[in-house]
Amino acid sequence: MELFKYTDNVNFMGKSKFALIISIILVLCSYVLLATKGLNYGVDFAGGTIIQVKYTTAAPIDEMREKLKSDAMFEGASITEFGSADEVVIRMKTTSASVTVDIGDVTREALKGTGEYEIRRVDIVGPTVGKELKEKGVMSLLLAVLGILIYVAFRFEWRFAVASVVALIHDVSIAMGALALFGIDVNLDVLAALLTLLGYSLNDTIIVFDRIREGVVENRGTELAESINESVTKTLSRTTLTSLTTLFVVFTLFIYGGEIIHAFAFTLLVGIVIGTYSSIFVASPILLWFGFDVKNYHAKLAEKAKREAEKQRMRDQYESGIM
Repeated sequence: MELFKYTDNVNFMGKSKFALIISIILVLCSYVLLATKGLNYGVDFAGGTIIQVKYTTAAPIDEMREKLKSDAMFEGASITEFGSADEVVIRMKTTSASVTVDIGDVTREALKGTGEYEIRRVDIVGPTVGKELKEKGVMSLLLAVLGILIYVAFRFEWRFAVASVVALIHDVSIAMGALALFGIDVNLDVLAALLTLLGYSLNDTIIVFDRIREGVVENRGTELAESINESVTKTLSRTTLTSLTTLFVVFTLFIYGGEIIHAFAFTLLVGIVIGTYSSIFVASPILLWFGFDVKNYHAKLAEKAKREAEKQRMRDQYESGIM
């Protein structure tokens, strides 16, 4: 199925400098946001307590705040709606000092007289565990990028590997900037979304790279820029269809998935849009800027074919008893 049919190639590389300016602005803005506003680490990474409370009617948030002020354990606690007016989440950056204290029971006692409710969830993460989860989360991202670098370098060439990693860093940077801008809680589900984004963006980039490599092999006299334009044009229909269908599913999760999956879906929404853009306007132009030599690549392919032919000749001689 083709969404677009082109008789002429689209000059994507002619627009690469303009796209580069946009990318640099977005990445710099993201780093400025991360440096000034910072990420809003959730309980998983910062440590603390989350208590989810559901009322039979609209939650009296103002009254709840007044009630919780009387207990020192809830000092600095924030109360926000959780998907609907009758459900709220109480977030605290502290945990109970005693393992014998049931936070649920303390909350029930503190909220007496605010109406009929039930405590649906109590999540407690200590600061030490939160720090360990944060460190392991960063390590998982770095190992994923390193693994991608090795894989692409082995499958294609080192310039392809560097281009794909630069595109991935570009995507993750902008996604994290969006998280900082909108104050989204960064928890394990956001980390899962970032790792998913790495895989999605890489898959898109690899398909474009695969087509570029085929184009370089098939059209020996074609300039690299023309080959990239032709390859991206031929994969544009597939890329657009894949991105739109994935975007539709993630957008549905974002709207109807509830508060629990909101951060995960938001990260993927930003990542899919940026990942699709980067596979065309970031990863591909880097091959040009890094000086990928088509003639040298053909020479390497010819040398590889010569070695394979020599191995096959020696194998045939051995099997026929000549050697």
